Amino acid sequence: MLDFIIFRTIFVLILGVSAGYFGPSDQPFWSAALVGAALAVLAIILERRIARISLERLMGVVFGVVAGLICAALVSLIIGHAGVEASNAFHFVQIVCMLLFAYVGAVTGASKGDLLNLSALGGLFGSEEDGRANQKILDTSVIIDGRIADIAETGFLDGTLVVPQFVLHELQMVADSPDSMKRNRGRRGLDVLQRIQKMTHLKVRLVNEDFPQVAEVDMKLIELAKLYKCGIMTNDFNLNKVAHVRGVKVLNINELANSLKPIVLPGELMRVFILKEGKEYNQGVAYLDDGTMVVVDNARRMISKTIDISVTSVLQTTAGKMIFGKYDERNQAATAVAGGSSTMERRDLPPRREQAVGEDS
Repeated sequence: MLDFIIFRTIFVLILGVSAGYFGPSDQPFWSAALVGAALAVLAIILERRIARISLERLMGVVFGVVAGLICAALVSLIIGHAGVEASNAFHFVQIVCMLLFAYVGAVTGASKGDLLNLSALGGLFGSEEDGRANQKILDTSVIIDGRIADIAETGFLDGTLVVPQFVLHELQMVADSPDSMKRNRGRRGLDVLQRIQKMTHLKVRLVNEDFPQVAEVDMKLIELAKLYKCGIMTNDFNLNKVAHVRGVKVLNINELANSLKPIVLPGELMRVFILKEGKEYNQGVAYLDDGTMVVVDNARRMISKTIDISVTSVLQTTAGKMIFGKYDERNQAATAVAGGSSTMERRDLPPRREQAVGEDS
């Protein structure tokens, strides 16, 4: 970013000095230099705007301007062959036609540029679209959550992770919050971002694209995703819904975690650790390693014990899955008795080596 600022400053200075030095002789040096510097600033503003335009829309503008200039040249040619004398009025008509057709062509090409299929040109312009398709924009919530770093370390993420400047600013504001809890969450988010940047198989890209006309950060993320034609990684429920309505792809870490939870069917046996008492009578509550809640009937007296249960049903909720099971004390006792009797039978049998010694004696 600093290199671009230095380069643009040098460009403004060179164009200003050149305009002042090669300007009209009857015009002061500083006035001509200011005109040149103003033109340089205008060129930089135009360059900043063009950088935000997609390649399809940019090609549409180029094709539209070329078509408009061709139409203006044809109109001027027709007017010239019609016998109109080359006067000031004729030159004025030529300039008006050129500007009018170029403007109409540029606006039309920009509005219809998204319909261009650049991949049909032999892959000449396909690299930018392919690269952007492999990008993922990170939301503030998914950075603070921290699980994105664990997923990245497993190798399931590839491509480029895009971090907008307004997301980084929001993360810094959370880290500087007077509330200790928010401050700790913000600092953890910054640590997670540094951890991801150190991964060699991933590329983290900080972008400066901003949308001043949009106030909310969520809407800025959606506009940026439309501009880059890529998805958003988030844990925000509301952003997830709004992005789907706007036609933007969303990668939700919570949905990924829910899809990775083990699938159990009614009638299967499970071994769980009863942690606490349930809400209903004679219920116990256990948790699996992934945090899935297991509600067990007839397990109130088995708190702080590991027992075998039979799954009765599985309920899918917005927060995840809930497993309902039943503890049968008789089956547990029968299993324990069977295990104890088999142990006793094994203990009653004399060792083979001792039998062999007795027979020899």
